Amino acid sequence: MMSYKRILLKLSGEALLGDRQYGIDPNRISQYAKEIQSITDIGIEVAIVIGGGNIFRGVSAASNGMDRVQADYMGMLATVINGLALQSALEENNIQTRLQTAIKIEAVAEAYIKRKAVRHLEKGRVVIFGGGTGNPFFTTDSAAVLRAIEINADVIIKGTRVDGIYDSDPEKNLDATKFDFISFQNVLDKNLKIMDSTAFTLSKENNLPIIVFNMNKPGNLLKLVKGEQIGTTVN
Repeated sequence: MMSYKRILLKLSGEALLGDRQYGIDPNRISQYAKEIQSITDIGIEVAIVIGGGNIFRGVSAASNGMDRVQADYMGMLATVINGLALQSALEENNIQTRLQTAIKIEAVAEAYIKRKAVRHLEKGRVVIFGGGTGNPFFTTDSAAVLRAIEINADVIIKGTRVDGIYDSDPEKNLDATKFDFISFQNVLDKNLKIMDSTAFTLSKENNLPIIVFNMNKPGNLLKLVKGEQIGTTVN
């Protein structure tokens, strides 16, 4: 029995690095395409927001003296590059895909239109949202929550390289404790860094649950959407 009908999958740009220091690992993006295919094959409607940190991070550039607005627009373009790469990988697996961007780049993507995005989803196409929110000073976490609300997604699923939310960094602290379920308020009280504060508050105010899970473990995404307890659920 499926637990969700329409999901918003949030991927970081760094997730596409694989074992590389920079850019896109073809093996990793191919793996992700197959994971996404496994859930579209059973009728899940999938929208995706992807970051650009594997190519360019606006905040880092701004901290080194670059104008923040310019840096953020460069970061938005990096997400479009990743969106094109993911679109190509999905289409290699015969998955109909549309890339929509918050900033107009007509030669490579559709402009974001909410009704059009929903129609694509209803027709079984995967929709990738590039360009963040289209505004500087907002992260792709904020874009993910905003788009999820706009398209009436059932849940935001955030793919990471760890298997959920812990009370401290599990890669640095072997005694870190994992949460299977946690409330929005407890996340705030414990100051856990799941998303940036703007995105997290928007999700909380709209009662939109967030699931954090390990995207790199084959089969996890399919198990999750079928209702198995995978990762950590915030609601």
